[in-house]
Amino acid sequence: MEKIRVPRIGAGRPRIRPDSVSADRAYSNRRTRSYLRKRGIQHVIPEKADQAANRVKRGSHGGRPPGFDKERYKKRNVVERAINKLKGFRAVATRYDKRGHVFLGTVTFAAVIIWLRS
Repeated sequence: MEKIRVPRIGAGRPRIRPDSVSADRAYSNRRTRSYLRKRGIQHVIPEKADQAANRVKRGSHGGRPPGFDKERYKKRNVVERAINKLKGFRAVATRYDKRGHVFLGTVTFAAVIIWLRS
């Protein structure tokens, strides 16, 4: 009798790829951009001033400037400020809760408190 292998559902982490990544100028380098490009992930990363100057200095060999969407970058700032407000709660910042569903409840509770204060 032949043994049939059934794939386990839910084993391990899900293999998903984000649609896009937003980051600040610290991640503006060729290595990061090429990594995201290879995987087909769009990115919103502003170019550093010195990188732009070096690219322009090289002339036609410097290449094109990387694409940058200012409106999406502004939305990143809003999300970052919201996360920093959540980190004002000690239980969220230090993650005392070890189980995911308990931590989600803690974050939800903190978000409700922030919403009620505003």
